[in-house]
Amino acid sequence: MTISVRTRQDIVIVDPARFMAAARAAYRDLHPDISQEAAAESVADVYDAVGTLLDRFGRLTADAQEMPIGRGGLLPGQRVPDRPDGLSPAGVLQQIVLNDPMPLQDYGCFLPEDPFALPSDS
Repeated sequence: MTISVRTRQDIVIVDPARFMAAARAAYRDLHPDISQEAAAESVADVYDAVGTLLDRFGRLTADAQEMPIGRGGLLPGQRVPDRPDGLSPAGVLQQIVLNDPMPLQDYGCFLPEDPFALPSDS
């Protein structure tokens, strides 16, 4: 049996300066011998920042509590403006797919065009 878990985590950057500062601090946590200047060079854009936060914490907003989507959650367009990392969690969804005919490992170096697509028989 193959179990595939597909996850979507949406985040809104409400304060880009705090976001980049948090990512650079996370980079320095991962590389304690690096200077602030070197961290700024290594974490130069959003892609670098996202990758660094994922490497450090496993999620972009790992400390955020589960936020319901729809009933019981924030209203559409409502943001969390005061987080120290400048991010506003905007929802997480997970989907469990059983018996995907080919796990990612079996593709080797040549992933499918859309690795998140559901198997055709789902």
